[in-house]
Amino acid sequence: MRLYLAVAAGGFRRYATYGTATAAGVFTNTVFGFIVAYTYIALWDERPGLGGYDQAQALTFVWVSQSLLAAGALIGGGFQETFQERVRTGDIAVDLYRPADLQMWWLAADLGRAAFQLVGRGVVPLVAGALAFQLALPADPVRWLLFLVSVVLGLVVSFALRYLLGLAAFWLMDGAGINLMAQVVTIFFSGVLLPLTVFPGGFGELVRVLPWAAMLQVPMDVLLGKHSGAGSAAGALGFQAGWACVLLGAGRLLQSAATRKVVVQGG
Repeated sequence: MRLYLAVAAGGFRRYATYGTATAAGVFTNTVFGFIVAYTYIALWDERPGLGGYDQAQALTFVWVSQSLLAAGALIGGGFQETFQERVRTGDIAVDLYRPADLQMWWLAADLGRAAFQLVGRGVVPLVAGALAFQLALPADPVRWLLFLVSVVLGLVVSFALRYLLGLAAFWLMDGAGINLMAQVVTIFFSGVLLPLTVFPGGFGELVRVLPWAAMLQVPMDVLLGKHSGAGSAAGALGFQAGWACVLLGAGRLLQSAATRKVVVQGG
């Protein structure tokens, strides 16, 4: 465990060195937040209560989502491109020789990255949104604690999905195409564009049980009090934990198949 904590700390420090990139990301998230916020205001003026949210809750969804975009790699980024490049060049052999579990190593590193992004790129946009708009941020510390647990589970689900993308490079070699498709799917099905609760009927029920919902929609509903009861909160966190276990297990199986076929020139 100490090894993986050190790996996570290394991931945090690595991204902390990119001050200019972080500042640019904060600016981008803040500007994009204002654009989406005014779009939501116009939409909720026409359709009050859309998706079960009032306007203040909808604006809260916007600004808290902006604080989670980089951490969850919801619009790209993360470790998978580096992983795929290491597979392509053969450097993955170094990772396999380490006295550490491959999946746990990359999970620890990605959680360290996400922790920095939460602080470095998440705080300023949220503060800017809270100053400019009336948000429905809760005063209950228990709800914030549940939200934090939900965010961590969402980050694990995000990692697990992206780990499958990384492993696909053992067969595809070039992951650009699958990364692009996965990014589009994530943006739509996680709730980045619109809360998943606005989708009606059977389609809405379907998208809310897919793993992408665990990455953003569920944490936001926990924060906004949609899972306020103990049983409801446990169900929401259990939903995330269940998908995390399923996807990590799938990654473990695919990793086993991938490492049986890896061939590195010269060894």
